[in-house]
Amino acid sequence: MTNRDGRSDKCSHSIRVIGNRQTDSNGAPPDGWSRCLPQSKRLLRRFRTEACARPALITIAVLVALLHLLGPAAHGQGSQADYERARSMPGLVQDKVLNEELHETWIDGSTLVYRHQSALDRWQYKIADARNGSLRDAFDHKAVAAQIGTFLGHEVEPDRLPIDRLTASDGTALIVLVAKEGRLFSIDGRKNAVTEVPIESAHAFRLAPTSRKRSRDRGGDTTMLFINRTAEKVRIVWLDRQGEPKPYATLAPGQTHRQHTFVGHLWTVTTEKDRRLGVYEAAAGLDVVVVDGVQETPPAETRPQRFPQTRRPPNLSPDGRWNAFIRDHNVVLREIETQREVRLSTDGMATNGYTNRIVWSPDATKLAVIREEPEQEHTVTFIESTPRDQVQPKLHTFQYLKPGDRIAHPRPCLFDVAARRRVEIDEALFPQPWSISFLAWRGDSGAFTFLYNQRGHQVLRLIEVDAGTGAARTVIDEQSATFIDYAHKVFLHRIEATGEAIWMSERDGWNHLYCVDMATGHVKSRITSGEWVVRGVERVDDEERQIFFRAVGVHPGRDPYHVHYGRVGFDGGAPVWLTQGDGTHQLRFAPGKSFYIDTYSRVDLPPVHELRRTSDGSLVCRLATGDWAPLRATGWRPPERFAAKGRDAKTDIWGVLFYPSNFDPQKAYPVVENIYAGPHGHFVPKAFRAWYASREIAELGFIVVRIDGMGTNWRSKTFHDVCWKNLGDSGFPDRIAWMRAAAKTRPFLDLARVGIYGGSAGGQSALRALLAHGDFYHAAVADCGCHDNRMDKIWWNELWMGWPVGPHYEAQSNVTNAHKLQGKLLLIVGELDRNVDPASTMQVADALIRADKDFELLMMTGTGHGAAETPYGRRRRQDFLVRHLLGIKPRWE
Repeated sequence: MTNRDGRSDKCSHSIRVIGNRQTDSNGAPPDGWSRCLPQSKRLLRRFRTEACARPALITIAVLVALLHLLGPAAHGQGSQADYERARSMPGLVQDKVLNEELHETWIDGSTLVYRHQSALDRWQYKIADARNGSLRDAFDHKAVAAQIGTFLGHEVEPDRLPIDRLTASDGTALIVLVAKEGRLFSIDGRKNAVTEVPIESAHAFRLAPTSRKRSRDRGGDTTMLFINRTAEKVRIVWLDRQGEPKPYATLAPGQTHRQHTFVGHLWTVTTEKDRRLGVYEAAAGLDVVVVDGVQETPPAETRPQRFPQTRRPPNLSPDGRWNAFIRDHNVVLREIETQREVRLSTDGMATNGYTNRIVWSPDATKLAVIREEPEQEHTVTFIESTPRDQVQPKLHTFQYLKPGDRIAHPRPCLFDVAARRRVEIDEALFPQPWSISFLAWRGDSGAFTFLYNQRGHQVLRLIEVDAGTGAARTVIDEQSATFIDYAHKVFLHRIEATGEAIWMSERDGWNHLYCVDMATGHVKSRITSGEWVVRGVERVDDEERQIFFRAVGVHPGRDPYHVHYGRVGFDGGAPVWLTQGDGTHQLRFAPGKSFYIDTYSRVDLPPVHELRRTSDGSLVCRLATGDWAPLRATGWRPPERFAAKGRDAKTDIWGVLFYPSNFDPQKAYPVVENIYAGPHGHFVPKAFRAWYASREIAELGFIVVRIDGMGTNWRSKTFHDVCWKNLGDSGFPDRIAWMRAAAKTRPFLDLARVGIYGGSAGGQSALRALLAHGDFYHAAVADCGCHDNRMDKIWWNELWMGWPVGPHYEAQSNVTNAHKLQGKLLLIVGELDRNVDPASTMQVADALIRADKDFELLMMTGTGHGAAETPYGRRRRQDFLVRHLLGIKPRWE
C-alpha cells in the first residue's frame, strides 16, 4: 500500500528540534546528538510510531514529554551562562573557607601564635602553649587596634587587624607587618603595647637579592611588597621563564606596591633609566623589597655539596696539601704550598675523559674519580614561526636523547696518590651503567662505594671497591623482572659508626625500608613492613637510631593514597604514627621538633589543624577546623570520592567526580575524564582545594572524573608493574570498570556520551582511548602527547618501557595505531614544546591523514608544553567537548 506521493505507507511524520539544538539540512541532529540522551531517542521512536496510529492528542502528549526531557539539557548545559559561570568560578570560590590556613609563627619550641577566623572578614590572634594545651588571645585586640589605628591615622577594628605577616622577637614581642601602608609594628603581648619599627629593619620579612636570570615555578600564590624609599620613580618588572622583562608597575617616591606572584618568580627593580637595583625571587609568604636606590649585589650562588661526607670542597685533600682538578680531560694535582703540579693521568681525551666528580679518601692517600664517555648527539629542531622580536621565523635546536640513543658511559676510577698511579678496577659488576651515584669513601679509607643503576633499570647495586687492590664486590644487589623505580623509590643512608645502611626496596612487593650490614650485605632488620608503602624518608637520626618517614595505605578501608607520617627505630617493629585523621597530612615542626602542627584534609573535607607531640604522636589540642559554609553558599559542591573494583574484580580503584554547581540529578550528563596515567605518580587530587581546573569543564554541563588505574604509582609493586612495556594500557580496563560501577548508582551519568582529555602523557592516553577503546570513549582532546614512546625523552620512557627498544614500542604507538581511530579527536600542540618533541603530534596527524581519518589539529604558535592550558587552548578544548558531547554549537560559532 502506498500513500498519495507514491511512497510506502509508513509514517512520514518528522521532528525538527529548534533552538539550541541544531539540525542539519535534512532535519537530522548534528553529529554527537544522535547518541545524546538515550531516553530522548526512545521517546522519539515512540512518537513516530504512535503518531501514525493514534489521534493528534497522543502525538502532542508524547511531543510535550520529549520537549520536557530535552529542555534541561538544551538550556542548562553548554550555554553562554555556563561558560560565564565557569570563567568566574575561580574568583567566586576564592578565600571562602574559614581557617583554611593558620599563618602560624613559633615563638619558641613549645609556643606558637596563629590567626583564627570567626568569619570571612573577622579574625583574632591566638597563642597555643604545647606544654599544657592551653589556648588564649595573643593580646588585647581592642587595645592593640586602638594603638595601630593611631599610628595609621584611621580606625582599626579589633577583629580585623590589618596584619599581613608576623614573626616573634626575643620570645616576648610580635613583629607585625601592615602591608597596605608598608608599616611595621612591634606588639608586646604582656603589656598590650604597640611601637612602630622601621621597615628597613624587618630582616625577617626582607628578600635578599638573587643572581638568578629567569623565573621558575616552585610553589603556589604569594605576595611581594615593594617600597620605594628613593627620590625618583622606579619600575617593577617581571622576568619571565625565558628571562624576558615584563613591566608591571611604576612607583613614585614613597609609594608602596603590593604584587601578586608565584613562588620562584623573579622580579627586578630598575630606575627609569633602566639601571638595575636588584633582582628578587618570590618566596612563600608576604615578603618586602625596600628600594633605597643602592644597587644590591646578590651573594655568590652556592651549590649544595654533592658529597655530604665531608665539609671540605671536593677537590681539596682532607689534609689540605693537595688540590685536585681536571685539565685537558686528565686528573692533575697541585700542591697548595709550592704550587707544584703532578699529573695523575695522561689517557684522558674528549671522547673518554675524567670529570670533576672527584672524591678524596679521608686519609688523603687515594682519589676516586668518575671517567665518562659522552652521550651521542641527538638534535631536535623546530621553527618559532612568530617570534616577538623579529619578522622572520627562528630556527631552534637543542640536545634531546630519546629511547635507544647512546647515553654517557660513566665508570669509577681509583688513583693511589702516593704511588702516582691508577689502580685498575674490575668492571664486571657494572658493565652497562645508566648512572653512577652516591660515591663515598669508607671512614677508614679502606674502600669506597657507589650506586650502580644499570640501563634498563632492572639492576641496582651498591658496589664497594677495595682501595688497595681495586677489587669490586656487591654490597646490595637489587634486581627486578620488570623495573626498579630509581626515580622515586631509591633511598640510601650510610651509618659509618656501625657499618650499616638504610636501604629502600620493593623486594617483597611493597616499598619499605631495610637496615643492611655493609660488611656482609645481609639484612639486619626489616625496618618497615606490611601491605602499605613508604612514600619517602623525612629524617634519619643516627644517634637515636630512628627514622621519620611518610607513608600511604596505612589505614585499611581508607583512601590508600592519603599521606601519613610515622617514626620507627632501625630495628623495626610497630611504627609510632604521628597522624591519625582521615585525610592526607602535612606536618610542620616546632623549633627543636618536640611538637608539630598536623594539617590534614580531603577533597571533601576542609583542613583540620592539630597540635601534637613528637614523642608519641598524641594530640595536644585542636587549633582550628576549616569551615566551608561560605563556600557552599556560592553553590560550590565538593568532589565526590568513589572507589570500585578494577579489572581483576578485587583491587580497589580510587577516583573522584566533579559536579557542576547547578547539578540537577534529574538531568543526564555526559562524562568527561581528565586523564593522566603517568607511571611516575598518582594524579587524583587528595587534599582540599576550592578550585581544581577540572571544575571548569564540569561547569559547562558535564560530570568530570579523575581516576588512578593500575600502572600508576604508590600502591603495590604488582599494581605498578601493569605499566611495564605497556604504557598503552593507561589503566583503561580499570577506568572503564570504575565508570560503569559509578553509573549503576548514579543514573545521571550518561555513558553513551563519554569524553576524555589530557596533556603530555595524558595526551598520549587521551588519543589511545579512541584508538583502543573507541566503543566506550566518543571524543578526545589530546594535548602535547608523547604519542610514540620512541619520540619522547629517554629517561621517562626507558624506565617504564624498558631497554633495548623492542617491538612493543611500535605496537603501542599512537602513530602505528592511528588507523583504528573512532570518535571525534582534537590534537593540540605548541610549536615551541621542549618537553615532548612536537613532531610526535605531527606524526600522528600524518598517520591519520594517510588513513583518511577526520580529526582536528590545533598547532599553537609561540607556545610550549601544555598548550591546552593557555586561555585560548582551554577555550578550544571546552568548545570541542560541548560541540561533540552536548551536541550544540558554542555561543561564538
